[in-house]
Amino acid sequence: MSTDFSPVDLATARERLRELIKDLAVVRGKVTLASGIEADYYVDLRRVTLHHEASRYVGQVMLGLLDGAGIAFDAAGGLTMGADPVGNAIMRTAGDQGRAVDTFVVRKAQKSYGMGRQVEGPSVVGRNVVVVEDTSTTGGSALTAVEALQKAGANVVAVAVIVDRRTGAKERIEETAGIPCLYAYSKDELGLD
Repeated sequence: MSTDFSPVDLATARERLRELIKDLAVVRGKVTLASGIEADYYVDLRRVTLHHEASRYVGQVMLGLLDGAGIAFDAAGGLTMGADPVGNAIMRTAGDQGRAVDTFVVRKAQKSYGMGRQVEGPSVVGRNVVVVEDTSTTGGSALTAVEALQKAGANVVAVAVIVDRRTGAKERIEETAGIPCLYAYSKDELGLD
């Protein structure tokens, strides 16, 4: 199977990614989310962020979202594992545009061995960074990443999420961390209620 990966405009990338999320990631039925909240559907965005075609659109859409909001940043990443492919997609898209954007991984807890780091990758000290996530329900993962990055010396300038479930995560992140929380798609845009 051959797929054309020629660059597309942002509106086309955004629409194709929306279609792929609906086709690949939306699972209907009762589920308990990582936050402990029960829902009637699950958006398994790893089926998208780790997909050969969709990951390219993830990078385009998320970089476009951040650029459109005027967020200047040097690196993007977040709490492993949901954030890892999102940060990598942004880094790849930025590189394709000749821009130097790094990525990083935030562990759930600081290592007790080796270098003892919680944030892995190029140094974030004194750099403007964006915390990314595939989806967020309560904002807890993003806030854990924000705290770890601040402790590591980074200047966290925003949180960016692919899908906002409209369950208060955006508001909690903005209130608690005092930074903007952006999202590419709301649950409404995906036909979820």
